[in-house]
Amino acid sequence: MSRVMWGVGLVLLLLSPVRVGGGVSEETEGGATFRRLPMREYLDRMEAGWLGQMAGVAIGGPTEFRWRGEIIPADQVPTWEPEMINQFHQDDLYVEMTFLRTLEQHGWDVCIRQAGIDFANSRYPLWHANHAARENLRAGIAPPDSGHPHFNRHADDIDYQIEADFAGLIAPGMPQLVIELGEKFGRLMNYGDGLYAGQFVGGMYAEAFFEDDPLRLIEAGLQCIPAGSQYAEMVRDVVQWHHKHPEDWKRTWELVEEK
Repeated sequence: MSRVMWGVGLVLLLLSPVRVGGGVSEETEGGATFRRLPMREYLDRMEAGWLGQMAGVAIGGPTEFRWRGEIIPADQVPTWEPEMINQFHQDDLYVEMTFLRTLEQHGWDVCIRQAGIDFANSRYPLWHANHAARENLRAGIAPPDSGHPHFNRHADDIDYQIEADFAGLIAPGMPQLVIELGEKFGRLMNYGDGLYAGQFVGGMYAEAFFEDDPLRLIEAGLQCIPAGSQYAEMVRDVVQWHHKHPEDWKRTWELVEEK
């Protein structure tokens, strides 16, 4: 499935109504406005976000690559079971653990070279942009060249998009930090739309700690990537088509396929 179709799925999911609990406050200090979130509230939402990612991986994993260019028949959609939550063998989840470990050991100011060393030393299975990047790093092609299309033919694959959840979950209400984390970790394996996809996802996560309107979350994600990028164009298209056909998601899917 292409990076754009994964993005479409995320946008369609976010256009469904969601609610966020209370506890958020806004105050002004020295002319600047701050949004505050109690630690207990942050931990609750952070854990929920991580569990949500695991649930999404669990329900989507069995259908990956089985239906391309067509809608999955309703009777073929996996039936959710709580036991499916433990998806620790999925690269959608374990690659992020390396990124978090790098931050834990070297701090927020860790350089991209160190991030590359830690990723190169990982030993779990990888595919596509991740695999190509790790091979590049091990061969002495330093980041960000490890993710550049000149050296990595998977540079605009979905790898950082499926791994960027960590960035938003540890940066509540801090989109600039999400962008910076993408520049350090996303550029190990991706470039262009491949990188922007992850920064978009991370930006939505970060804003979701303070906002529960799906369209505002999407706008927050768009603020984290270049407006002229193809990925941003895709997101705007999906939102526009949803407004035109709010009760018919299949028509939006068809319009995506046509474009």
